[in-house]
Amino acid sequence: MIDYSKSRLLPFSIIKAAASGDAEAMSAVLKHYERYIGKLSLRQLYGENAHPHLSVDEELRLRLETKLIHKVLTFKVD
Repeated sequence: MIDYSKSRLLPFSIIKAAASGDAEAMSAVLKHYERYIGKLSLRQLYGENAHPHLSVDEELRLRLETKLIHKVLTFKVD
């Protein structure tokens, strides 16, 4: 599999394949947006002695990934 995560844009062929249900292409789309979704999923939590720290909210991360998959699968490629 080709690593598209360092590129700014996904190639049209990957988007088209992912919209058609290609699992490998969908994996490439998820990999491309992995860091962005991770950043959106950060939440400030408080540990011992009320020290704040950032942590990924896994439930939110999974919800964002699921929403992305849904939108890609319903994307109309003409």
